Amino acid sequence: MNWANETSPNEFILLGFSDRPWLQMPLFVVMLISYTITIFGNMSVMLVCILDPKLHTPMYFFLTNLSILDLCYTTTTVPHMLVNISRNKKTISYGGCVTQLIIFLALGATECLLLAVMSFDRFVAVCRPLHYVVIMNHWFCLRMAAFSWLTGFSNSVLQSSLTLHMPRCGHQEVDHFFCEVPTLLKLSCADTKPIEAELFFFSVLILLIPVTLILISYGFIAQAVLKIKSAEGRRKAFETCGSHMIVVSLFYGTAIYMYLQPPSSTSKDWGKMVSLFYGIITPMLNPLIYSLRNKDMKEAFKRVKPRIFFYKK
Repeated sequence: MNWANETSPNEFILLGFSDRPWLQMPLFVVMLISYTITIFGNMSVMLVCILDPKLHTPMYFFLTNLSILDLCYTTTTVPHMLVNISRNKKTISYGGCVTQLIIFLALGATECLLLAVMSFDRFVAVCRPLHYVVIMNHWFCLRMAAFSWLTGFSNSVLQSSLTLHMPRCGHQEVDHFFCEVPTLLKLSCADTKPIEAELFFFSVLILLIPVTLILISYGFIAQAVLKIKSAEGRRKAFETCGSHMIVVSLFYGTAIYMYLQPPSSTSKDWGKMVSLFYGIITPMLNPLIYSLRNKDMKEAFKRVKPRIFFYKK
């Protein structure tokens, strides 16, 4: 369907899977269910971490930040995607596209850094337990969280500016569900290789350096855990770190696929599915992984449940 003649110059057409109308309803249902679980799951994690004094520790402070990120991350794109899937004319204003691009990129970069900070917290807890309270003090945790947020938004402003300044020559059809750097670069009628090289450099800083630090941290953690003589101690240490490693694998694996290769080399359909995975599925899985695999979280849920639903046992 051609909407170009009906579209304002200040709008973009988001094609999504418009060429496969039979996918629209299943996709709408999956997105709606995933978004509902994401909202409920992350709100529950935030409430439990705030209401239960036993979870007022650095680990759960960073987990609260991660839940806030995931809530904002999905809300930036999913509601508009649901509206577009349910209507024939799938458009977004230029201002809306810029807002999506900046916030989605900022929160994604912030999450990369925050996951690295969380791995450092686990490294100190396992490898330097006697110094944990001194190293992971209140002000240090606040500074690390603030650094992650400020760096993420600074990176986003820089990458978004480079992307949006590329000439489009009237091209308005974005072959995606939302506005993202790789797909917007494909609209350019100029040579994008210099910009791609600059964006690749910033993506390496935001993606590869944190994931390298995470792998180094978990290398030391594995060594320390293997030295623990108690089987129960080893099990508890692996349980504590296992949830974080699952989240890291899901998020970094898909983000690296999208941002560390030229847009032209990305299969358009596969790229859309990967974006949906780290933009919708991963934020939905994060609270489930942390709550279902974490004994402290499960016990905290039982303690604060009466307070959340306003009754006492």
